[in-house]
Amino acid sequence: MTTIAFIGLGIMGQPMSVHLQKAGFDVCGVNLSPERLQPLVDAGGRAASSIAEAVKGADVVAVMVPDSPDVEQVLAGEGGVFGNAEPGTLIIDFSSIRPDVTASLAEQARAKGFRMLDAPVSGGEKGAIDAVLSIMVGGAAEDFAEARPILDAVGRTIVHVGPSGAGQTVKAANQLIVAVNIEVLAEALVFLEAYGVDTEAALEVLGGGLAGSKVLDQKRSNMLNRSFDPGFRIDLHHKDMGIVTAAAREAGVVIPLGAVAAQLMASARANGDGGLDHSALLRGVERLSGRG
Repeated sequence: MTTIAFIGLGIMGQPMSVHLQKAGFDVCGVNLSPERLQPLVDAGGRAASSIAEAVKGADVVAVMVPDSPDVEQVLAGEGGVFGNAEPGTLIIDFSSIRPDVTASLAEQARAKGFRMLDAPVSGGEKGAIDAVLSIMVGGAAEDFAEARPILDAVGRTIVHVGPSGAGQTVKAANQLIVAVNIEVLAEALVFLEAYGVDTEAALEVLGGGLAGSKVLDQKRSNMLNRSFDPGFRIDLHHKDMGIVTAAAREAGVVIPLGAVAAQLMASARANGDGGLDHSALLRGVERLSGRG
């Protein structure tokens, strides 16, 4: 039985760890808030009090934490994976972080005898709960092949997109597309409401045409009901938009809509909406329209 140390059981990591345990893996979790470990324990998994304890004897280390500094601390920091895992361990980083940081950590991992895949995911909390995440994977092809049963347990669309860092680059593009889609959906809804249209009916018919999207399918209920419990927080999408705008600048690529979306995400955060779901970009459109 493959033993997996799972580091970071937040909104996404918690259901992912449970799916892995139920799929027949031996999962040991560790999290800053220990109460997040209970669903894994209830599913038959184990709880650890430290990274060192979690990775002891693990074949695979899975990481799902918020940002680049968090991944650096988990892997290379004091008491981290690099200092405690067995040589040859496969590290799968499900976090969404900067591609250059991923490439650097992968090089450090190789130098210390580890193998590392960057495997950021898309699909939000619902995708994690339903085990239908899209997973874009960077790293060696043979490591991807070895990791495939683990990825299959938490995702549906799983693609090897290139060497280390490629997964994070594709995820940055994903976040660009999602942010712009959410913003234009919010603008369309405020526009429709201004004319007194039956918005639920309008979004239903729009969803069946070329305007349809997974963003419309998954986020229209949030927007119609003004219910913004976080499936993916604005704080995190703000971080991701910083990644894509910086990477675009480094590549000499112009992303004008992305730049505007990044500023609107920053505005939402500055107005106190950072802890809400990213569909709460609707609140920013309402503020700008004098309807907030």
